[in-house]
Amino acid sequence: MTHHRVSPANRGNARKAMTDAELKLWNEVRADRLMGMAFRRQMPIADYIVDFACPSKKLIVELDGSQHSSPDVSASDAARTTKLEALGWTILRFWNDDVIRDIDNVCRHIVIVAGLAAAPAPPMEELVP
Repeated sequence: MTHHRVSPANRGNARKAMTDAELKLWNEVRADRLMGMAFRRQMPIADYIVDFACPSKKLIVELDGSQHSSPDVSASDAARTTKLEALGWTILRFWNDDVIRDIDNVCRHIVIVAGLAAAPAPPMEELVP
């Protein structure tokens, strides 16, 4: 795996306490629990510390709180996503509330994007012209 240099300031932020949503997702993905995918938390990539990453699938999962809805933070998130995608990573973003309320669908989405499960079939009424 390629290692990327991380500034000391960003590295210091990596060991912050987990939010309730981060802890809930970590309990689902740690120790290869989610379809055998090996996730790491607070992983340094480029100039960033990502919430969760599965290096074998080049998949990053970021959990966002309400502060991410502000224009300044949204612009920063977009620049971060662009740089990480340029390095070949796929980035998934979930709201903290979605993780707390519906962890099963969050995990299902991660598995589908990782290519380990097919997307669910559309309801029958959508198939009939």
